[in-house]
Amino acid sequence: MAKVYATGKRKSAVAKVWLAPGSGKMTINGMDLNSWLGGHEAIKLKVVQPLLVTKQEGSMDIIAQTFGGGYSAQAEALRHGISKALAALDADFRALLKPKGLLTRDARVVERKKYGKRKARRSPQFSKR
Repeated sequence: MAKVYATGKRKSAVAKVWLAPGSGKMTINGMDLNSWLGGHEAIKLKVVQPLLVTKQEGSMDIIAQTFGGGYSAQAEALRHGISKALAALDADFRALLKPKGLLTRDARVVERKKYGKRKARRSPQFSKR
């Protein structure tokens, strides 16, 4: 089997993911998962969720580059990219990942600021007199 490439996105974060059969080594931005995310255990679980669902934890090597957004959005973009790569690798994985919502791109992004407003929706303070 050859390497499979996929792109994952979330908010303004993008993750480029290369997936290949191997020993289960995960390299993100030149670091392993623990040094990349530090003590954020819940976010680490989000990243490996597609591998756990498809039971591929110890059999896939992942090399990823992430940029844009914050670490949480980057982690969710990485999860999306891993899911897309697994689905491209084997059609049977798609049936496992789709019901869990791992192949869906979370389209929620920051709303733009409108003129006459302080933020996207916050109006200036009203003064009657």
